[in-house]
Amino acid sequence: MNKLPPITKNLLIINVLCWMGTMAMAKYGIDLHKLLGLHFFLAPSFKIWQLITYMFLHEGFQHLFFNMFAVWMFGRIMEMQWGSKRFLWFYLICGIGAGLTQELLQFAEYQITLACLGDDLTPQLIQRLRLYMNAFLTVGASGAVYGILLGYGMTFPNNQLFIIPIPFPIKAKWLVVGYIVLELALGLRNSTSDNVAHFAHLGGMLAGFLLILYWKHKERKNNHINFTW
Repeated sequence: MNKLPPITKNLLIINVLCWMGTMAMAKYGIDLHKLLGLHFFLAPSFKIWQLITYMFLHEGFQHLFFNMFAVWMFGRIMEMQWGSKRFLWFYLICGIGAGLTQELLQFAEYQITLACLGDDLTPQLIQRLRLYMNAFLTVGASGAVYGILLGYGMTFPNNQLFIIPIPFPIKAKWLVVGYIVLELALGLRNSTSDNVAHFAHLGGMLAGFLLILYWKHKERKNNHINFTW
């Protein structure tokens, strides 16, 4: 743990502590998921800070383990490549981007439901719908993790990776493309049986992609200014 760069190490520690705290508080009847998980923005329980706090909560040990394994595997490399400050901003912005994508998707579903109700729509029914959607919340660092994976693939596109259960090495860029296609397919299928926010994963990747493009544009602009000077 001491050999890990500081942000990666602290992210691992904070996420584990939050998972332990969630279990401890549950014994006293306090549900941290309901307080800090990301609610639909029109629901009564929504708070703006949930766009950050939700990414430090997880639904069970397996959810926590795979996300933190990815942070350890790819996050430490990207932090050493980018530096701690840039990596932290990247992680948070990808997580927020994933949360905003989930909010947008839920808003679209909300509007579709209102349109289907048509003439039967009343203020009381709208309030009941918002209370119903209040029960749905999002937790997990997956959006930030998918952003890190995209960043790794863009930075080291030809690095060979061994990913279970694939029996042969695969280049990082093709791994990223494969995840994008998979998440898009699962999201379009609109499967809710796995309780996974597939479009939120893509939102995290999109936020990371746009941020990397911004950084590259800024660096090219600075290099051009330095050269012409």
